Amino acid sequence: MVRPGILLVDKPGGITSHDVVSRARRALGTRKIGHAGTLDPMATGLLVLGVEGATRLLTYIVGADKTYEATILLGVATDSDDADGVETARADAADVAAVTDEAIAAGIAALTGAIEQVPSTVSAIKVAGRRAYDLARAGEEVELKARSVTVSRFEVRETRRGEGTIELDVVVDCTSGTYIRALARDLGRAVRVGGHLTALRRTRIGAFDVAAAASVDDIAEDALVAPATAAAVVMSVLAVGADEARDLRHGKRIDGGGRLTGAVAAAIDPDGLLIGVVEKRGTQVKSVMNMPVEAAR
Repeated sequence: MVRPGILLVDKPGGITSHDVVSRARRALGTRKIGHAGTLDPMATGLLVLGVEGATRLLTYIVGADKTYEATILLGVATDSDDADGVETARADAADVAAVTDEAIAAGIAALTGAIEQVPSTVSAIKVAGRRAYDLARAGEEVELKARSVTVSRFEVRETRRGEGTIELDVVVDCTSGTYIRALARDLGRAVRVGGHLTALRRTRIGAFDVAAAASVDDIAEDALVAPATAAAVVMSVLAVGADEARDLRHGKRIDGGGRLTGAVAAAIDPDGLLIGVVEKRGTQVKSVMNMPVEAAR
């Protein structure tokens, strides 16, 4: 049986995130693989997968901040806000040429910080139990509510002006749940020529970087990050003795609430194995997620 762990994969374009999960299941010989957030088929970059008992750690990874590298095309709008959609509007070349760098910078500034963002209509968000993209493709009107997200960095790396279009290579740091397609759409609206996303690459999820990821053709057991190592990257660590580890596994509280430096911590035993995730309860510590014994190893 494959050992448990966290698997970082660099997804190529043209396949779905679920295709990557299927490949990982075949390569590792297990069905028990989950993910900490998907990417659109057009997008490339980092996927974080949990294997065997380490799937329990995904809860603490999925909400982490993310970094994306993207290309935005101003001057053309699509129904999906990205290049996979159908063109819905094209601005006059003269109007696009009149868009200044200062106007672009102002539009980006308005989309930086804590913002209210309406997700793209063609998205996986559920409306009355159905995916928004299914409703949109069926010709039904879709109205999605704005959600609070934070864009801590929205930086233009390069600008290329063409005949009737402006291409922007950007990098974005943002909270989980931010739609980069929606940023492209809203920037296009801000400068009044429309816009959509033509390329997207996720380079970071929390402390995990795509530079450490395996390609889909190189998925193997030796690419797995041990649960204790992965947990120590995601949260603070609480070193526990053998007796404390046993008590935590049995659902008992242990002393030492003052030893926790964060809301939760990874409890790691003297052998370097992850016991689980713990939180402070008064002056004591209580387990909120225990790893299966076999998963810790």
